Amino acid sequence: MAGPVTATVRGLVKAYDGRRVLDGLDLTVRRGEFVALLGRSGSGKSTLLKVLAGTDRDIHGTSTVEGRVSMAFQQPRLLPWRRVWRNITLGLDTDDPRGVARRALAEVALDDRAQAWPRTLSGGEAQRVSLARALVREPDLLLLDEPFGALDALTRLAMHRLVTQLWRRHRPAVLLVTHDVDEALVLADRVLVLEGGRIAAEHHVPDDRPRTIASLARLRARVLSDLGVSHDEAA
Repeated sequence: MAGPVTATVRGLVKAYDGRRVLDGLDLTVRRGEFVALLGRSGSGKSTLLKVLAGTDRDIHGTSTVEGRVSMAFQQPRLLPWRRVWRNITLGLDTDDPRGVARRALAEVALDDRAQAWPRTLSGGEAQRVSLARALVREPDLLLLDEPFGALDALTRLAMHRLVTQLWRRHRPAVLLVTHDVDEALVLADRVLVLEGGRIAAEHHVPDDRPRTIASLARLRARVLSDLGVSHDEAA
């Protein structure tokens, strides 16, 4: 059950060189809600995340977040000259950084890699470190910008299970940007399709988990249709 409002966007406009990437967008995300954003390239998905993260303030309209925000990207963005545990606690105000890092790494099954250098990690391990770094700050809003896009299929499935477990445990509001319709349907409670800088379609996903795409075939077809993909193209 979703809780109080965590993020609110009203009449959001963002333009690049006179072209509106976001054009009067409205959005509300509640505590504990998992929302996925779909849309063609250039539809404003990542731009919306930057606005909510506070890294892009050159906007019109309003964007409000209640509480702390963390973000994880497609690339883990670990500092290669810092050991894994130091990457986890970078910028974190704590009296026990090593202990905090080890507990966070234990949540992603990497407590034995605390002393490792980032270059020795696999792609999946590096992405798990990135998630641990985001969650150790106990965010009220977790922003995920295509965090699984560079992973192989099996690692991606494992990351889906891990993210679901961590979301259930910490219960932040989550806003996931993805190009993968199946990923959105497996993970999210609500799937939004962006087009023309606005939310063009909204779909609520049945709450039962774990899910299978086979059980969501009709909903998948509707989302693909909203994205302009025909049944023959999706097959």
